[in-house]
Amino acid sequence: MTTKGPNRMLDEFARMMTDAAGAAQGVRREMETVFRTQGERFINQMDLVQREEFETVREMAVKARTENEALKKRIADLEAKLGGPGPAPVPEAM
Repeated sequence: MTTKGPNRMLDEFARMMTDAAGAAQGVRREMETVFRTQGERFINQMDLVQREEFETVREMAVKARTENEALKKRIADLEAKLGGPGPAPVPEAM
């Protein structure tokens, strides 16, 4: 069914606007993809670490520090028990 006159012109205009809105959404999605890809590339070039990797390494450092303190105490206790010289002096930083 075809309409004549101003209604047909308004229908054509509405269809053209609908098509333009669809094309604009397609362009928007494409631009988002391009920006996301460029952002990821930029971050990868900066050699940043992900949060999960950072947290894992931080936990390892905390564990190593705790174990180191326990070993220092154990050595000091053994030296005291054996009558050893005690802990070596720490050189001062310049």
